[in-house]
Amino acid sequence: MRSVSQAEATTLFEAQRPRLLRLAYRMLGSMAEAEDIVQDARLRWQRVDMDEVREPAAFLNRTVTHLCLDAMKSARAQRETYVGSWLPEPMVEPEEETMRPDELTLTLMLALERLSPLERAAFLLHDVFSVSLDEVAATLNRDAAAVRQLAVRARKHVKDARPRYPVERQEGDRIAQAFFKATSSGDLETLRSMLAETVVLQSDGGGKVLAFLNPILGMERVLRLFEGLYRKFKVEPAVHVQWTWIDGLPGYISRERDGVLQTTALSIEDGRITAIYITRNPDKLSKIAKALAASGPMTPLN
Repeated sequence: MRSVSQAEATTLFEAQRPRLLRLAYRMLGSMAEAEDIVQDARLRWQRVDMDEVREPAAFLNRTVTHLCLDAMKSARAQRETYVGSWLPEPMVEPEEETMRPDELTLTLMLALERLSPLERAAFLLHDVFSVSLDEVAATLNRDAAAVRQLAVRARKHVKDARPRYPVERQEGDRIAQAFFKATSSGDLETLRSMLAETVVLQSDGGGKVLAFLNPILGMERVLRLFEGLYRKFKVEPAVHVQWTWIDGLPGYISRERDGVLQTTALSIEDGRITAIYITRNPDKLSKIAKALAASGPMTPLN
């Protein structure tokens, strides 16, 4: 059998890189950490005897999964001391498009946070990335029956988070734009017509910038919140930066009244907003900030 050259090994790895990044991001909720994991996997790949690797994709899936499981041990400890609500690092277009083949939204990613690391790995590999049960079992060093149970338990946890009818692109864009205009202008009646009775608002500042420490539950509380923000900052309105989709949900990037860059993503069911996810933690927005800085100055919404 002909030996695999270093150039061929590099080509094999690069062909798998987008998939590996998706897997690591879905496991960890951080693209920065996912990129570190994939780079570590690349270094390990370079040290492997290529003649011993029958299936590069399976080998790399296994490597990245194990690296993620190790990283999740420290990540879980950090989450216990995290200030306020934790949200995944937002992926916006065009990067968000590379995440879409698996159809996981931000809402589903939060549901995955309630799983054990092994349940999360089993669900992602088998249900999302279509890895065979036997291969998942080999990856997790468990027998197939145990892995099947992990996937079943995970499926039950995320079932309620799956949208019954995913929002169409045009409708999502329309609702996101109407939401921004209503909150920026203090139009509470329009806002009321857009919110579900059980709407939930989560805001992630990571202790770095001002954010709501606990989720805001219910339409009336959310309305009072936006009413208070409008009254306090109406002479200095938020600046719209870009309409976009964030981890599969319609939303936008804005420069808020206190000067903080933020992303807002909206979960929509039956034409009503059921969840509002606001990310303000500058550590999670550094890539977006750099991309915006490179694209030129921001201008207010007309």
